[in-house]
This record gives sequence, C-alpha cells and structure tokens, in this order.
Amino acid sequence: MKLVSYLREETDQLAILVDGLLYNTQELFPDLPNNMGMFLMMWEDVIDIAKQADSLLKAGKNPSSAIGIPVKDVQLLSPVPFPTSCRDGYAFRQHVAAARRNRKVAMIPEFDQYPIFYFTNHNALQGPGDIHCMPDHFEKLDFELEVAIVICKAGRNITAAEADDYIGGYMIMNDMSARTLQMEEMLLNLGPAKGKDFSTVVGPMLVTPDELESLKIPAKPGHTGNNYDLRMTCKVNGIPVSEGNMGDMDWTFAEIVERCAYGVNILPGDIIGSGTVGTGCFLELNGTGKLNDPDYAEQWLQPGDVVEMEITGLGILSNTIVKEDSDFSILALKKKA
Repeated sequence: MKLVSYLREETDQLAILVDGLLYNTQELFPDLPNNMGMFLMMWEDVIDIAKQADSLLKAGKNPSSAIGIPVKDVQLLSPVPFPTSCRDGYAFRQHVAAARRNRKVAMIPEFDQYPIFYFTNHNALQGPGDIHCMPDHFEKLDFELEVAIVICKAGRNITAAEADDYIGGYMIMNDMSARTLQMEEMLLNLGPAKGKDFSTVVGPMLVTPDELESLKIPAKPGHTGNNYDLRMTCKVNGIPVSEGNMGDMDWTFAEIVERCAYGVNILPGDIIGSGTVGTGCFLELNGTGKLNDPDYAEQWLQPGDVVEMEITGLGILSNTIVKEDSDFSILALKKKA
C-alpha cells in the first residue's frame, strides 16, 4: 500500500495512492483517520481496513463513492507531516569507508561493532517542492541519498529480531547538508546540527513492507532484519550523479531500531533514516574525484538546481533549491581568534 499526505483546504489529508489516483481515506471507510498522525497512532486498529480498501481499488472495485484525484494535481506534503522525532543512521559501510579514505584516514573499526544515529530537526521535515536555503547554506550545499522508515507502534527495549514489526513503511529521504556549517561545528566534537537543521526531505509516499515483499533479500552475514533490493539513484538537473542499492546496507533498520529503542520509548511517527548510500552525496563524490585528480572541479548544489531521487518501489522525490531573499550570514559573525 502507498500512503500519501497532500494539502487539502490548508490542512494535511491522508490518501491511498493507486494507479496515479489518490483516494481520501475517510471517504473510503469512515473508520479510517483522515491524516497520517492519527493513522499511525491507530495503526493496529486501522491497517487491515486500509489494506482491504487498497486491495479493492487495485482490483478495480471502489469500496465507496470516493473519487480518485490525480496525484499530479495536488501539492504533496511529507508523508508524515508532523513526525514525533527524526533520527538518521549510518548504515552503509561503503559511504563511510570512501569518505574516510578521501580524508586519508583509516576506516574506523567501531563502524562494524554497533550502529549509530543522530537526531535532526523533525520540525524541518518537508516533502517534494522547494527547499529554501539561506546564504550560508550555499557554502558547499549538499544532498544525501537515503532510505527512511516510519515507526508505527510504540515500543521500548525492542530487539532486532522483533524490530521489523515496528516499521510501518519506507520512503525516500534527502538529508540536506550545509557542509561548511557542518564541518565547522564538528571541530568542537558536537554535531552535526546547524549544518543539517534547515531541511530534511522525505517522500513522495510511505510504502508499506508488504508492497516490497518480492524484493526482500537476506541481511549481510552476521546481521538481523529485513533488507531489500532497491536501486537508489539521484539526478541533479537531469544529470545522474549517484547510484546505489538499499541492499548494500550493512546495518539493518531492525538493528538501528534496536539501538534507538534501548532504554527509550520509540513512538508512532518517529522517522529513522538509513544514512547515505555509497556515492550518495557530493562530499563523497568530490573527495573521490580530487583523490584521483587534484584538478577535479568540485560540485555543490546551487540556486535553481533540481534534485531528483528515485528508489525502486518508493517513487521519485523531486525538489528545487531556492535562495532566500536575505544576505544574513552567521558565518560572518565568527569572533576572531
């Protein structure tokens, strides 16, 4: 099942997407909530009803008088417009190893010992459309190609063996990064925060695990949890810049959830990202380019750029980079040593 949130009369409306048409949930069945927040809170009570409606629609049998709305005619929001939190993991060894190699430092052995994550600004989550950036963000503005999950039921001290049952669905994530701000703050061994807090993009839809069942593959040896053969690509202004696969995740989402939930309540509406796939950002691509050719011309995102991410089964997430009408700079406020 594919779940979409879109703007309807100045509020978020939840719909099921079938064959390019959106069907408002409460019009399909009155017992279904009309927004994603309530849907996730009531997940175990409503998911079977929603899947029944989805099956009927796919069979060409509308279970109600709900009218299908072309998805191209609406303004899509983040599938989860008001997430309860947002964490981002570090699951792809290829990306970590390449980034460290490019800095001429050894691969850190702790990567293979436990999965890690950081919290980002869940109030800056957005869906497809414009990404508004301040001048300092354009000091090495970057995308990050990732997959994200949404938690669908509350839990605490969850083991990896049971964690997949807490995953409501999957979606594309673009963890936008202002690299100059990020690198400066991390010199103080704290962060990333300011370099990441202005926008994290998810969407265009939330895809439930059953929709991806035929693409399931084994986790890496020694790991626990579901994994999927999903091709991941990113284009900037129509030019391919990144390609990877969710199947390359070394740490599974189940293992990341296990660590997230240790001694902590996870809640319906929590979003957790995978971390960047190998080749999945300009920071890595530029580093590899300069390692092989000192004259390599770095590339960073610019105003007007269109970033288009596509993942098998999860759709296409498209955003345009927009410069805010401001000259205000916090980089310029730095005190002199």
